[in-house]
Amino acid sequence: MSRRTKIENDRKKIIESIKNMDSKKVEDLKKAWEQVNANFGSIFSTLLPGTQAKLVPPEGATFLKGLEVKVGFNGVWKESLTELSGGQRSLVALSLILAMLKYKPAPLYILDEVDAALDLSHTQNIGGMLKAHFKNSQFIIVSLKDGMFNNANVLFRTKFVDGVSGVVRTVNRN
Repeated sequence: MSRRTKIENDRKKIIESIKNMDSKKVEDLKKAWEQVNANFGSIFSTLLPGTQAKLVPPEGATFLKGLEVKVGFNGVWKESLTELSGGQRSLVALSLILAMLKYKPAPLYILDEVDAALDLSHTQNIGGMLKAHFKNSQFIIVSLKDGMFNNANVLFRTKFVDGVSGVVRTVNRN
């Protein structure tokens, strides 16, 4: 009987621990969602002025069941991301990725031609957004567009001359 009582007490303690961990998990997930959502909206509106973006739970569900991306232009919310152009969808994806990275920052990021599908104004906005939102991070960015170069601290330009690759380092004075 004493063993049974001990096992029942241990079971109650385990169940209580599981409940505590579950409530902590929900709190942490909610905190992460709120912070990523705020970063997402801020980054996206920097990339596309006059727009809004947010992460919301599906209709009739909680955030624990998943989140949907909602995008608005001057207060008019789109029903679906398919209503956006390819460049706008690229900016939504980049904003969401960077918002998640900002939640758990790293000291160094490498981006390879994230501006390939974008026009020059959006490329310039990416550079400005990185300077504004990621002041304590370093970025290595591969790009072929001048708009990104204007925001760089240091440029490494590669060129191929007479069968030999060369690298030229330039410090941006801006």
